[in-house]
Amino acid sequence: MDIRVDKLESPAVLALLREHLDSLAPTAPAESRHALDLSGLRGPDVTFWSIWDGPVLAGFGALKHLTESHAEVKSMRTAASHLRQGVASRMLQHIIQEAAARGYSRLSLETGSMDFFEAARRLYTSFGFVLCSPFGSYQADPNSVFMTGRIAELAPNNSFKPNPLRGSA
Repeated sequence: MDIRVDKLESPAVLALLREHLDSLAPTAPAESRHALDLSGLRGPDVTFWSIWDGPVLAGFGALKHLTESHAEVKSMRTAASHLRQGVASRMLQHIIQEAAARGYSRLSLETGSMDFFEAARRLYTSFGFVLCSPFGSYQADPNSVFMTGRIAELAPNNSFKPNPLRGSA
């Protein structure tokens, strides 16, 4: 699988983003949904990646700059055709490695508290993320779960050395 910086222009990426946002709509009231839309994902503080299985889009994820030492995982999504094939783990590993290469020491995220998000919470926990208080501009919300981790402690079996052939995005 190939992970690449994406400018959110491909019809496949745009369709999966629409599916992502539409699937979140029934999970919580609008004020409790924090997924970035197209303009948010194109913001200067966000890097968006797509992951491809040959010519087929397998998923996407993003990293949002918060401070010089703190970043946020945003908009992780796996295409239905690639569920339970390690796409989310691969993307999360990539995001952690990129965050480390960029010099961040902490990586946080917000996800839903409902059953719909249980698999996501299990994934983040398996990488070493732990529950935390709201961060950045988030407020306490019963529909949200906040998680964080020190990058040096996330998925300790992974190597966080930048790949010089890939470069930093």
